Amino acid sequence: MFSFSPRQVCGALVRIALLFTLAASLGPVAAGQANRPSRIDKALERWEQQDGGRERRRVIVRVKRGQRKAVVASLRSKGHPLKAEHPLINAVTVEVPRQALRGLANNPNVEGVSIDAVITPFSTPPSGSVLEQTLGIANRDPRGSGVGVAVIDSGITPSNVFGNRIRAFYDFTSGWPMPALPKDPYGHGTHVAGLIAGSGGPSKGVVRGVADEASLIGLRVLDGSGRGYTSHVISAIEFAVASRGVLGIDVINLSLGHPIFEPAASDPLVQAVEAATRAGLIVVTSAGNYGRNPETGETGYAGITSPGNAPSAVTVGAVDTKGTVGRGDDTVPSYSSRGPTWYDGLAKPDVVAPGHQLASLVSASSALYERYPSARVSSSDFSNRYLRLSGTSMAAAVTSGVVAIVLEANRNATRSSVRLTPNTVKAILQHTSLKMRDGGALYDALTQGAGAVNSHGAMELARRIDPSKPIGEYWMTWEPPASSTIGGVSMEWAQHLVWGSHLVWGNAIFYHERGWGLPTVWGTLGGSHLVWGSVDPYHLVWGNHLVWGNHIVWGNALIGTLDGTHIVWGSAGGREHIVWGSLAASGLVTEDPEGEGVGVR
Repeated sequence: MFSFSPRQVCGALVRIALLFTLAASLGPVAAGQANRPSRIDKALERWEQQDGGRERRRVIVRVKRGQRKAVVASLRSKGHPLKAEHPLINAVTVEVPRQALRGLANNPNVEGVSIDAVITPFSTPPSGSVLEQTLGIANRDPRGSGVGVAVIDSGITPSNVFGNRIRAFYDFTSGWPMPALPKDPYGHGTHVAGLIAGSGGPSKGVVRGVADEASLIGLRVLDGSGRGYTSHVISAIEFAVASRGVLGIDVINLSLGHPIFEPAASDPLVQAVEAATRAGLIVVTSAGNYGRNPETGETGYAGITSPGNAPSAVTVGAVDTKGTVGRGDDTVPSYSSRGPTWYDGLAKPDVVAPGHQLASLVSASSALYERYPSARVSSSDFSNRYLRLSGTSMAAAVTSGVVAIVLEANRNATRSSVRLTPNTVKAILQHTSLKMRDGGALYDALTQGAGAVNSHGAMELARRIDPSKPIGEYWMTWEPPASSTIGGVSMEWAQHLVWGSHLVWGNAIFYHERGWGLPTVWGTLGGSHLVWGSVDPYHLVWGNHLVWGNHIVWGNALIGTLDGTHIVWGSAGGREHIVWGSLAASGLVTEDPEGEGVGVR
């Protein structure tokens, strides 16, 4: 399937050897869970050791198979309030005092304990037809009909922009699914929903979502200030999995997240996403807005947030299209989080998509609309209000819309009863993506993933894949093209996959491999891979692009300040690094006043 010259193979061996040398010095990124001293995450370790502050915290307890009832009984007998149960990941959310944390973690029935971190969206205050054209969407193309997208966010405000396409709405802000009338006092979820599936009719096509015939399922997890608990998001994901048949859910959009406090294998939110993917749902999540130092504007790496570190999720960074149709002037904004992922060192994001200064619907009474008058968009649509926002939240929403039209394109073309799997959809997005350049040089794979989302190419490839073909067979109905014309310019597809920590070149997607199946975690396709690439102009990203000390984000920089500094995971003396500032005497990770971490709006 793959063919490489001797020069390329030699180059690969040198780069792999260098990567192993680098990995040995990466500390928690390379070492993963095996070197962690306890079964509690980094945030809880910090809380356990600190003096003063909050004496009780909400935690998510992952338990051994078959032991959840016993653990719940034990917690209740000790007077610890149970907040929620999570059968999808075999866990419970409970509030415990600090002195009970260690005993809980040492319980033989407990796998691990994680903080119930505060979740926030990734958007900042800074036309629709331009968005469609730059994605390569034509009027005759599918619009997401028959596809359901679950928007797990701050809610959705009813509007003629959505018509009767809000199929269901549930509120999880109390910790339990409560059927309710659609609402969004914060505004972020409505903006996201508008980018996914808003109709352009009221604004005469000026502000239109990518898949304006798709159905929406609103699952509210963020309150009126744009904050919510991780456990609420997990409950919403569980609900989406359980209700996917009844409500017709195909895609989950997660334009939110929290800092990474532990490896993906023990992160409850990541595990919920992985379970949803195994159930056949395509989970699209934002990469995070932790790509730069807000004081100096410097760009850094490893700022991916949870659940963007979920291997099987479609993790999306942002693109600034400069408001033009052509792709030649597009850039990756500095705020867009780069990889690799903290602890696991996985290559993320998977792709990048338009996410800068995008106009979409919000309520006139929403917190965002009232807070940012300069971001308001003038429109002839007097029945609705629009706001222009930037962030990987917006990029994820655009990508969810693209996924919806890709699913419809495949269904219409093949008439197959077998649906595309999440791994196949991610591969389609990556294979057909467009490689982006920073000036003359290509952006590295930790900045742009495989490349920029290309709706035209993704639909063309999806139309040619027949998922009903047996494993091992060529499943293309006819030979696909390898380029798309956007803004009058023909652009070649990337034609590679960023697969876990590997770069796969060639026609891997042309065959129905086992790697495309539901049980397969993204990153485990065969063994013929090169680490971080060896074919020019790709190069060893970790070796050439991560500058120790000043340009590493490592997952939790820019989260806030502690005594005016920004630091991550301790001191500069060992394997842990100072990020964006000087070392504070306390040696603690930066945090919000409640100690749980906040995102960048």
